[in-house]
Amino acid sequence: MIASRESRLAMWQAEHVRAMLQELYPQASVEILGMTTRGDQILDRTLSKVGGKGLFVKELEVAMAEGRADLAVHSLKDVPMELPEGFCLAAVLEREDPRDAFVSGKYATLDELPAGAVVGTSSLRRQALIAARFPHLQVRPLRGNLDTRMGKLDRGDYDAIILAAAGLKRLGLPERIRSLLDPVDSLPAPGQGAMAIEVLSARTDLPGLLAPLNHAPTAAAVTAERALSRAFGGSCQIPLAAFAEAAGAGQMRLRGMVGMPDGSRIARAEVSGPDGDPEQLGKNLAQALRAQGAEAILDACRSSDA
Repeated sequence: MIASRESRLAMWQAEHVRAMLQELYPQASVEILGMTTRGDQILDRTLSKVGGKGLFVKELEVAMAEGRADLAVHSLKDVPMELPEGFCLAAVLEREDPRDAFVSGKYATLDELPAGAVVGTSSLRRQALIAARFPHLQVRPLRGNLDTRMGKLDRGDYDAIILAAAGLKRLGLPERIRSLLDPVDSLPAPGQGAMAIEVLSARTDLPGLLAPLNHAPTAAAVTAERALSRAFGGSCQIPLAAFAEAAGAGQMRLRGMVGMPDGSRIARAEVSGPDGDPEQLGKNLAQALRAQGAEAILDACRSSDA
């Protein structure tokens, strides 16, 4: 039994994993338990104000702990950097497009938006990056599942919205993408575009069964990204970005950013190293960002939230 949020994108992801498992194990019966999480219910406040990414996974973990589900499928960027005791990630699937997507009915790019135009995003990371590059734009919170966000755009509540390209592509909506944001300008969130399978640590029978679904290059990349986030507290209450990619000859390049939500202060850094130790690469990038003043920025973020 697969536990999943009931949003259309989450169910697509669960059904994708079910199809892969049924192909691997034709004799097995794989079902999906759809659930509504606290993150799906609270739509009038930003995630950073109501408890963070864990709101999207708690109910699914309870279902596994109670024996109602064997595993849970998540968008990895929604998974907290520290899992509750007794849970682990058993597999990370091959990554979809990790970039941010610009979606608008009237404009083709962020550069085309006129002064005062309203851009919607649920992410403090995107908010900071947009504010730094386009201070003449208004960035407003945008909560809800993908269909809800698109509906708000189509009703005219926003001039444009920024979404993860992966979700639009998975749901067969690539035509809604007016342009893709270059990671140089809009560095993705840790784990963006990747899906992960969570299980109870005590279920020693499952990792071996799920191993064929694990995509080693993606797993290494997101391990580095999440290590950076973990080094700074692993919270969605701070604008933080991290993106790792292969650099050839057994090397990996990891870029990161931390900033103020209003874009007034941003620290950026980049490191490279062996792809066999992605955790250390994330720690190295954290040190590089600290040298750029990241701790002072994060202290200022915490003070403004207090």
